[in-house]
Amino acid sequence: MALIDIANREIHAKIVYYGPGLSGKTTNLVNIHRRLPAELKGEMKSIATEAERTLFFDFVPIEDIRVGGWAIRFHLYSVPGQDVYVRTRRAILGGADGIVFVADADPVRRRANTESLTELTEHLDHFQRTTETLPIVLQYNKIDLPGAMSRADMDTSLNEVDWPTFEAIAIHGNGVRETLASISRLVARTL
Repeated sequence: MALIDIANREIHAKIVYYGPGLSGKTTNLVNIHRRLPAELKGEMKSIATEAERTLFFDFVPIEDIRVGGWAIRFHLYSVPGQDVYVRTRRAILGGADGIVFVADADPVRRRANTESLTELTEHLDHFQRTTETLPIVLQYNKIDLPGAMSRADMDTSLNEVDWPTFEAIAIHGNGVRETLASISRLVARTL
């Protein structure tokens, strides 16, 4: 849930990048952080796990987004995707104002994508939240892989709610900005 900083007239909103292990969540955040002007972003912090990192930082949008005269500061988090970090994922989801679900377009990762989305729903239930009311954007990452699943195929597997979708190659920055812009606007509308 958004936090309000009265002294600075800022609303702090939390966006979580969620998805199966090694789908590109951390790559998205690294790319975003690298491209933001220094005066608009906070320090990137990292919690290292054995095979992946959880990253987080905050920023003020380049395009001024205001809610009732208040500025919005977004806090972006990625979750570790490995099975052993299930409790960490749940904890990071607490208080989320929006979610970017990063799905891997490699056909061998289809099951991992659907299992991760099911787990997301279960975690949100724990917080008495639903995927129908929380802003969610789907990012279909690694679309450049040979034999990558099509957007239509991934929609069939993952997008029963008709969330906004974006194709991406996060390692090159393709689709990263568009995904962030979409979830930022959706979150701002709920504040």
